[in-house]
Amino acid sequence: MAEARALAGKVAIVTGSGKNIGKAIAEALAAEGAAVVINGRGDKAIVENTANAINQAGGRAMPFVADITKPDAVAAMVEATVKEFGGLDIAVTNAGLRRQTPFLDMSLDEWREILSVALDGAFIMAKAAVPEMIKRGGGALIGLSGISHHAGAKERVHVNASKAGLEGFTRGMAIELAQHNITANCVAPGSIDTVRGASAGGPHGRALGSNVPAGRQGKPEEIAAMVAFLAGPNGRYITGQTIHVNGGLFLGK
Repeated sequence: MAEARALAGKVAIVTGSGKNIGKAIAEALAAEGAAVVINGRGDKAIVENTANAINQAGGRAMPFVADITKPDAVAAMVEATVKEFGGLDIAVTNAGLRRQTPFLDMSLDEWREILSVALDGAFIMAKAAVPEMIKRGGGALIGLSGISHHAGAKERVHVNASKAGLEGFTRGMAIELAQHNITANCVAPGSIDTVRGASAGGPHGRALGSNVPAGRQGKPEEIAAMVAFLAGPNGRYITGQTIHVNGGLFLGK
């Protein structure tokens, strides 16, 4: 008899999961048996393609285009998730904007835009998801942070601030929701080999791996593996933590 998969019967939403790390997370959760909602805010084709690929591989996935900074859109996504799959157990807030702008050139509008996706989005997602998790007897909130606000990065003060806020939000949620058997954690990737937009700035490709003690960039699948672990039965005693996955680039000093 085949061994039961760790997330069999679970339901997950992964924001920003049409490509890169988000896609790898969705695929990893689906491979472990979870039904997954693939979310993006604009590129419908990418979201649908990722969901179709998971379904064709024998998993269960549903595409849903929604701007996570909009409470009504997120509420509709959670409602559709529950209708399609019967509940919600895992919410991964991966969506984020990674602009590269010098502080003196940064507008308040850009500042607010960056914070709205990473920080407001996590709040709005949790507000919609947590009541459904309580109905299921527990769940997992997982946010995607990053190395930059720990190690420091120029021209990214808004990104740094948003991720620092996300980690603080996560710690508070871990304490407040423990009574409901809901864990809350962050995964902080280091230099990961992904396709990045021009607005993200900075060096690309192998140059980013040259300063990593492990001697290479990480793979999206390595971030996804940590998220799947935290969402699964073996991660239930981990909460309120930021888990660094960076090949030694930042050692948590």
